[in-house]
Amino acid sequence: MTRTLITGGLVITAAEEVHADVLIEGSRIAALATPGTQNWTADRVVDATGKYVIPGGVDAHTHMEMPFGGTFAADSFESGTRAAAWGGTTTIIDFAIQSPGQSLRTGLDAWHAKADGKCAIDYGFHMILSDVNESSLKEMDGLVAEGISSFKLFTAYPGVFYSDDGKILRAMQRAAGNGGLIMMHAENGLAIDVLVEQALARGETDPRYHGEVRKALLEAEATHRVIKLAQVAGAPVYVVHVSAREALAEIARARTEGLPVFGETCPQYLFLSTDNLAEPDFEGAKYVCSTPLRPREHQAALWRGLRTNDLQVVSTDHCPFCFTGQKELGRGDFSKIPNGLPGVENRMDLLHQAVVDGHISRRRWIEIACATPARMFGLYGRKGTIAPGADADVVIYDPAAEQTISAATHHMAVDYSAYEGRRIAGRVKTVLSRGEVVIDRGEFKGRPGHGVYLARSTSQYVR
Repeated sequence: MTRTLITGGLVITAAEEVHADVLIEGSRIAALATPGTQNWTADRVVDATGKYVIPGGVDAHTHMEMPFGGTFAADSFESGTRAAAWGGTTTIIDFAIQSPGQSLRTGLDAWHAKADGKCAIDYGFHMILSDVNESSLKEMDGLVAEGISSFKLFTAYPGVFYSDDGKILRAMQRAAGNGGLIMMHAENGLAIDVLVEQALARGETDPRYHGEVRKALLEAEATHRVIKLAQVAGAPVYVVHVSAREALAEIARARTEGLPVFGETCPQYLFLSTDNLAEPDFEGAKYVCSTPLRPREHQAALWRGLRTNDLQVVSTDHCPFCFTGQKELGRGDFSKIPNGLPGVENRMDLLHQAVVDGHISRRRWIEIACATPARMFGLYGRKGTIAPGADADVVIYDPAAEQTISAATHHMAVDYSAYEGRRIAGRVKTVLSRGEVVIDRGEFKGRPGHGVYLARSTSQYVR
């Protein structure tokens, strides 16, 4: 069994910041101690002097190889998890998709086949419910028992993923009984489709109209509605990719009332805006995602929500499509632009920049990017912290380093960066996944197949 000793660093978790040595035995963290107080021997010693020692990031919302609009997300599980590791993320939870008319099991098996033996870091799955019926509701119980403890439904995308209120209520009632967590994409898709049709009829075809038709009020309305459905069902609900301050206000109001309502936002909503969607020469297509980017003034509300814990998690919704040949499918019709942005490699760095800029504290950085997603989705104790018994998913992070984000240097399989040219303070130096070095000093040391599938328990916030 290999013993690794990390010395001299500032260990940062959601709970504390402490100068400590970290001893790793095999794949697990064995002990922490005040520097110099233990005479530990190790096969490998990592000097973290002047660096942060943080848990590997947990990105609870990715879409590798996802089919959308006649194409597929550009990152495979192999390339996407490798890129995640470069950015200090050591666990992803992706979405297996049930196709209409098929069983949940069929969809789950298809995603296992995509990921098995390919991943550089550990991974789990949520289940997208596209067809809520008696059979799929019964299947939910079995999936929870075997470690698929979260289920995503949509009030958006009629004809593809959309579920009506009755189906959503039935799924929430089932989750209330089996301990599962319902995740909701909350936008009023039926109303949005009307606005899309009207905009195109007026000749409004450019990418910026994607944001204009997917109105903040329609995100807020759907958020309010799914909260009330969850309240009727007696179930918790997790609202994904919150982008609008009006939707956040609905979540904050529910939480003030003591309801088990949770919210996630993403870096794109914190750092990008409708100014990007309006970039000329079809460049705005690079920033088409749903929920859409909002005017810049929404960002302050989202940062405040992260500080007050009305938003608990920052995930990426990583769903990359190349500009050439994929985003270009929507030239002349914004509704045909594949929805999604690349970002799995950038999340930890962007959130560290938020620490530098004073938006959040260092411990809050770790809380929203590592600890809370692990707690929310049944992985905490194993993932999301640095403590004896936890998996040795450890990142040595250099806060004094500087970098410029660019498609020329990133490792995602996509031909542009949503954050091109942005200067960032801080950079990953070394990444360990279950005790194995996967990134070190600018080199990838990992391998496809190192990552293992994670069966998850139910949410800590549900139990």
